[in-house]
Amino acid sequence: MEYMTAREAAQKWNITVRRVQVLCSQGRIQGATRLGNVWAIPKDAKKPSDARSKMNRKT
Repeated sequence: MEYMTAREAAQKWNITVRRVQVLCSQGRIQGATRLGNVWAIPKDAKKPSDARSKMNRKT
């Protein structure tokens, strides 16, 4: 399996590196693995939906 770094995922998904790291630590990116202080993310991983979206809120 091929992996990408958090920086590569951030560029691919047009979000910040820190946001990718948070998503990984929350377990929201399937297959992401921590190797030392670096996240290894499968190249075919999908960008998780934004849980902060108004569509997901309960009123």
